[in-house]
Amino acid sequence: MLDLTYETPKPRVIAGAKDDWELVIGMEVHAQVTSNAKLFSPASTTFGAEPNNNVSFVDAAMPGMLPTINEYCVEQAVRTGLGLKAAINLTSAFDRKNYFYPDLPQGYQISQLYHPIVGEGEVLVEMGDGTARLVRVERIHLEQDAGKSIHDMDPNMSFVDLNRTGVALMEIVSRPDIRGPEEAAAYLAKLRQILRYLGTCDGNMQSGSMRADVNVSVCRPGQYEKYQATQDFSHLGTRCEIKNMNSMRFIQQAIEVEARRQIAIVEAGGEIEQETRLYDPDKNETRSMRSKEEAHDYRYFPDPDLLPLEIEQAWVDDIQASLPELPDAKKARFIKDFGLSDYDASVLTADLDSAGYFEAVAQGRDGKSAANWVINELFGRLKKNDRDITDSPVSPAQLGGIIDLIASDAISGKIAKDLFEIVYTEGGDPAEIVEARGMKQVTDTGAIEAAVDEIIAANPEQVAKAQENPKLAGWFVGQVMKATGGKANPKAVNQLVAQKLKG
Repeated sequence: MLDLTYETPKPRVIAGAKDDWELVIGMEVHAQVTSNAKLFSPASTTFGAEPNNNVSFVDAAMPGMLPTINEYCVEQAVRTGLGLKAAINLTSAFDRKNYFYPDLPQGYQISQLYHPIVGEGEVLVEMGDGTARLVRVERIHLEQDAGKSIHDMDPNMSFVDLNRTGVALMEIVSRPDIRGPEEAAAYLAKLRQILRYLGTCDGNMQSGSMRADVNVSVCRPGQYEKYQATQDFSHLGTRCEIKNMNSMRFIQQAIEVEARRQIAIVEAGGEIEQETRLYDPDKNETRSMRSKEEAHDYRYFPDPDLLPLEIEQAWVDDIQASLPELPDAKKARFIKDFGLSDYDASVLTADLDSAGYFEAVAQGRDGKSAANWVINELFGRLKKNDRDITDSPVSPAQLGGIIDLIASDAISGKIAKDLFEIVYTEGGDPAEIVEARGMKQVTDTGAIEAAVDEIIAANPEQVAKAQENPKLAGWFVGQVMKATGGKANPKAVNQLVAQKLKG
């Protein structure tokens, strides 16, 4: 694991008209479980299907239909909990959360209020400046998603798509440990990274498979420390929930604008009303959606159609044994085994596909060189062409072949970049391309020496200047490389130029 010696980041302080204020943030992240079927029905979860195609009789709440738990969704929730170092509750239970909405055919949502499947865990959030914060996870519970109401297809009516109805969600609830907008985005990014490594959620925020409700409150300096000592939430101020956020950038903007709204109200002598709000990115403001409901407002009660869920410790242990190497452990190993910097290791382990690609390239080669080529050349070119690592036209074997040619002095770094461009656009085996196109660098010192002598003989004035100022020797090196079409071994050229100029 990572040997962490980071300092805890300082809380974000916002200056009001009268006082300084600190931010306190908690998040409820809704992550769609990666599963072929829904939580209580066999209907497909495929994204992008025609409206109302992925709907079973259970999802549509037809009379007499009973839910049947999807064991794989339970396994995915347990795997997520273990990945977040959380306690797994061997006994959990489902409750009915009653409310009416057009895209909720049952008139209630099956969730886990009182007995969630996963208890307390943690997420280590690194801020990229040498600081980190440990954000505590309070719980993870399983629940059904609702459908989708569509209001922009007709001026006089709304439409309902029930494809999402009944899809399994994990609601991951954090403690109010996040202290600024940047930390909130970093927490969500780290959580998404872990879930992707685990294979329990694809983290695609654009398609709605991961979204967050952000709870924001403000307090005066020192109050948060009192909360930590007493666990009395009254020290933190009244919170407001910003609903259904699916953009890191908008989350930061929404937190900032909501905090300033609350500060202005309190400093004017008003009181914050606990409520659910929506963020409007066009106007950069939050607006009231509804008053914040409490548990009794939803009339929760145990679902009579579902028995308590009991799992065995041996099953949990088997899942634990099957967990993949997670981001922090992989990053630590890359730093140790390949000699990478913290930054390079972070970039390469940002997602599983990038980490796997790099490791294939670095196998048996210099790790730092492999990292430089993957990050600077390949990632740079992929970004320019708006392509993903999974769609890279250069395979790990091809990039490794280019690095091997450099290491063997068959080609120079400059030639290697030309070769990379050929492989990227045309494909082919790097070694065969070098041979067929005469790209091998000149290592014959006799031929290089002849080129050096010719350049020196033709430029006596430059020779005199370089002898007075050795830094000007680079001009001769450039001329020799130009004369040899960039094929001369740069190290040999530098040595011979320095030798000849000394006389």
